[in-house]
Amino acid sequence: MSAVDALAVSRVVGIQTQFKDFGSGRVRFLPQRIAVIGQGKSAETYSLDKYAVTSAAQVAARYGFGSPLHLAAMMLFPKNGDGVGSIPVTIYPLEDDSMAVTAAGNLAALGTQTETAEYKIKVSNIEATVVLQEDDTADTALGRIRTAILAVLEMPIIPGAVAAGNLPFDVKWAGESGNDVHVEIDGDAHGIVFTITQPVGGLVNPDITEALEQMGSVWETIVVNCLNYDDTDALDALQEAGETRWGPLEKKPFFTISGTGDAYAVRTVITDARADDKINVLESCPGCWNLPAQIAARAAARIAVKAQNNPPLNYSDKLTGLTPGDDAYQEEWATRDLSVKAGSGTTIVVGDEIEMNDTITMYHPEGEEPPGFRYVVDIVKLQNVIYNCRLIFESEEWKGAPLLPDATPTVNPAAKKPKDAKTALCNLAANLALEAILAESDFTKENMTAVINSTNPKRLDWTYPVKLSGNVEIIDGTINFGFYFG
Repeated sequence: MSAVDALAVSRVVGIQTQFKDFGSGRVRFLPQRIAVIGQGKSAETYSLDKYAVTSAAQVAARYGFGSPLHLAAMMLFPKNGDGVGSIPVTIYPLEDDSMAVTAAGNLAALGTQTETAEYKIKVSNIEATVVLQEDDTADTALGRIRTAILAVLEMPIIPGAVAAGNLPFDVKWAGESGNDVHVEIDGDAHGIVFTITQPVGGLVNPDITEALEQMGSVWETIVVNCLNYDDTDALDALQEAGETRWGPLEKKPFFTISGTGDAYAVRTVITDARADDKINVLESCPGCWNLPAQIAARAAARIAVKAQNNPPLNYSDKLTGLTPGDDAYQEEWATRDLSVKAGSGTTIVVGDEIEMNDTITMYHPEGEEPPGFRYVVDIVKLQNVIYNCRLIFESEEWKGAPLLPDATPTVNPAAKKPKDAKTALCNLAANLALEAILAESDFTKENMTAVINSTNPKRLDWTYPVKLSGNVEIIDGTINFGFYFG
C-alpha cells in the first residue's frame, strides 16, 4: 500500500517504513510442542482442561505427586536441566473411569532383624532408603519401610497400615496402567525375609478421546501416552486422531510415544497387529522397571530437542533418568532386527545407561519395502516440509492475490502466477537440501508442477515431489589383511 493515497493532488512527500521478509524459501524448522496425556492422582481434584506447564513441581501441585502425569513431567523437566528446555509442554489430563479399579499389592515380612543394615525400596525405580535396626521385628521393619515410602512424595504407591507381618499398598491412580508399577527391595537379608506381591487388579483405563479433542488448532508435534502400551483402545484413538492431523486441510501431523520394559515376544504381539499405524511409536527398554509414562516422556524429551535444532538427525541419545534392565533382558542384534520389522522400537544398554537405537512407528505394511512411514526421523522431516510449504502459501501475499497465467503481462505487484509458486518451491527445495532434509533437490525442481485449475480460475494446483534424505543406520565394511614376508 502506498504511503500517499493514489488520488491525492497536493504536494507532499510520503515515506512509509514497514517490515518485509526477504527470506522467502529459507527453511524454518518446525517449532516442537509436546502434549502429555495421562492421569493425575485419584485423591486429587483437578480441571480436565488442557494446561501448559514449565516444571515437574507445577504438575505435581496440580495433579498430585507420584501420578503418571507427575512422573512423566519429571522426565521432561529433570532436576539436572537436561530436559526439553524452552519447548512448550501441555498437559491433557484424564480422570479415572467411573468403573476403574485400583491396582494393589503387598509387602510381607517374616523373622527378626539380626543386624543393623541399609535397604533401598524401589518403586518403578523411584528410591527410598531405610535403615533396619538389629532386633527389629517384622512389623517394626515394615513400619520403618512405610515411613520411608511416605517420605518420598513422588512414590507412585500409598502404603496402608502394617498388620501381622504385612504392609498392603495401593497405586495412586485407578486403571489398568497401575499394574505396571513394580516394587523391589535391594539389600542383603539379615534375619527378615521379605516377600513382594506386585500390584495387580487394576482395571479400566480412562477414555482419551475428549483429551485429544482439546488440541484444536494447536500443532502438537509429539504426544506422550502415559497409559500402558497394550491398551489398544487408546492406541486406536491416538491413531484415528493422528490420521486426521495428516489430512490436507488439517496439515498438523503428530506422532505419539508409548513406553514399555517388555521383551520382544510380548510387545510385538501388539505392534505387529498394527501394520498400518504410522502414528504410534513404542519405545522399548527391555527389563526396565520404570513406568511406561516415564520411558515415553524421556524419549519424547530427547526427540523433541533434536527435532527442534537439527530435524534430519536420527536419535542415538542416552535415556538418562531411566534404569536399564539386567543383562539377561537385553536383546541381541538379530532380535532387535526382528523387532523393527514387527513395528517395535529398540534400545541398547551402553555402560549403565539406556541408549536409543531404533526409533520407529508401528507402520510396516506387507509388500511396502522400505515402509515409508517407519522412521520417526522421517516423520519429523515431513513435518518440516509441510510446515515450510504452509509458510509460503498461507502468507498474506498469497491470500486472495490475483491469479494469472504465466504468459499474461501485469503491472500489479500483488498478482501471482503458477511460475511464482514454482519459484518459491524451488527455493525451498534448494534450502531443504542444504539442511539435509531433502536429497536431490534437482529432482524436486524438475518434477514439480503448478497450474491454474482447468475448471476453477480461482484455484492453483501444485505438486511437490521430494526425496527425503537417508540416515546412517547400517554400516557394512570389509577389512582385507595379509602378512608381510621378508
